[in-house]
Amino acid sequence: MNPAPLSPRARTGALKKLAGQHLDVLVIGGGVVGAGAALDAATRGLNVGLVEARDFASGTSSRSSKLIHGGLRYLEMMDFRLVAEALKERGLLMQRLAPHLVRPVPFLYPLNGRGWERWYAGSGVALYDAMSKASGYGDGMPLHRHLTRHGARKAFPSLRKDALVGAIRYYDAQVDDARHTMFLARTAATYGAAVASRTRVVGLIKESERVVGASVIDLETGQRFDVRASQVINATGVWTDETQGMARERGQFKVRASKGIHLVVPRDRIRGETGLILRTEKSVLFVIPWKRHWIIGTTDTDWELSKDHPAASSSDIDYLLEHVNGVLEVPLTRDDVEGVFAGLRPLLAGESEATSKLSREHAVAHSVPGLVVVAGGKYTTYRVMAADAVDEAVHGLETVLGRKVGDCVTENIPLVGADGYHALWNQRRTLAAQSGLAINRVEHLLERYGSLVLEVLQLIAAEPDLGQPLPGAEDYLQAEAVYAVTHEGARHLDDILTRRMRISFETFDRGVQAAPHVAELVRGYLQWDVDQTKRELEHYLKRVEAERESQRQPDDHTADAARKGAPDVVPVSRIAEELETLESP
Repeated sequence: MNPAPLSPRARTGALKKLAGQHLDVLVIGGGVVGAGAALDAATRGLNVGLVEARDFASGTSSRSSKLIHGGLRYLEMMDFRLVAEALKERGLLMQRLAPHLVRPVPFLYPLNGRGWERWYAGSGVALYDAMSKASGYGDGMPLHRHLTRHGARKAFPSLRKDALVGAIRYYDAQVDDARHTMFLARTAATYGAAVASRTRVVGLIKESERVVGASVIDLETGQRFDVRASQVINATGVWTDETQGMARERGQFKVRASKGIHLVVPRDRIRGETGLILRTEKSVLFVIPWKRHWIIGTTDTDWELSKDHPAASSSDIDYLLEHVNGVLEVPLTRDDVEGVFAGLRPLLAGESEATSKLSREHAVAHSVPGLVVVAGGKYTTYRVMAADAVDEAVHGLETVLGRKVGDCVTENIPLVGADGYHALWNQRRTLAAQSGLAINRVEHLLERYGSLVLEVLQLIAAEPDLGQPLPGAEDYLQAEAVYAVTHEGARHLDDILTRRMRISFETFDRGVQAAPHVAELVRGYLQWDVDQTKRELEHYLKRVEAERESQRQPDDHTADAARKGAPDVVPVSRIAEELETLESP
């Protein structure tokens, strides 16, 4: 199938469909589970809509550890079913569904004791490998190896000699979570779903105690309209309870938010060829290779403040630096930190007082007729969560439709960009010669777009200047900013710099230098006038400063107050006034 672009024109068409047709399924929430549910429902032959209040993956789904993994620590909790399920999904993503986005990454697990610890940890990792192979999708993942202290420090020279007596090297997988979620939404659109970001649900429509749709507002224009649907799926993550409340009914479960923050530092600050996984008194700490950077995380603390933009405090940053410096020969300082990002995990409430001990299992409920709620889980198992949610919706649909709806088929549906990716990777030198780009540039594009790289190269062929590096963020090409708008659904400067590209945490200035150049590149495609372009730049600069200020604050409350200094960008001022009216008591 020809990949559908998430273009401004396509969004207009999606809004027209949402307002004018009666849908089989409306999905609320453009995170990984919501986008996955839209794809699942569309590939069962259903008429589907997907609405997201901000940008795709703007919440939890762009702020994870960027790992696709089975969860070694869940083996220790004896949660074998969850680990087996996640390992199968990991293999599926690497081998079939998204080989252009998901790839293996090695980790070292340092050993601090002799004898018993190597046996204990080694047994766990061996079981991890065995469960991966048993899933039928473990062929692409190397097996673990035991290393001596010398072997471990050869692979990771920055490790202090007294920090370990040996190590175990094993493999998991890595993904750019925000791009993967956007690819899910784009694939859903390719299969016919009406997909629209910046479209906020402000109420659920009920008739005779049944949910029959949602009232939404297009945040780009201020237009309000109703979307009618036979079934509505609430896939809003940490906002689940708020969305459920629109039905004026008590939900069957509650969602508890746990904050996790990550630091990003340049690759040259730590010498190592693998990632690290370290045990802490509360959870685990990862040091993850990320292109020319390292991602260090995460924390795991209860969060009851603003869910829109969770803030990293100074104490959060100190916690991570303290723990990672405990094993590094040359300690990291605040000056080494390029970027910081914070996200909220949607955990099912009521299982434990400590968020790090809450299960990552998910739950699906149909507590109100016409409304399916899905919550909990982990990024890796999004497809299973989506399938369970759509299965639940189908129970209420088949009577209405008068026919049987097919079973889930997403196990066999590659995301756009997957087909032909391996062939193009083998042809990358030819692509480089034809496009005039360096081979490393073509590899960078292939790992971000897969076979859709040809669309990016067409932009460059039509306008050669777009093949130049982006000023202030030279790891990216100018064409990527344009493509984010013309094909990937980006509506605002923040969408481009933070989620389509990761400039907001991969540069020391957090994208401030690149922002004006990106705004100038895309303003024509988004029909921004001078005032809107100015608003976009001002908002982005305020956001960066608010985040920096929050990271100087000592605790969650002061950090949250500082982060609120930069509200979301709104293209039309009267929309902000109307939303304030809607939210007031």
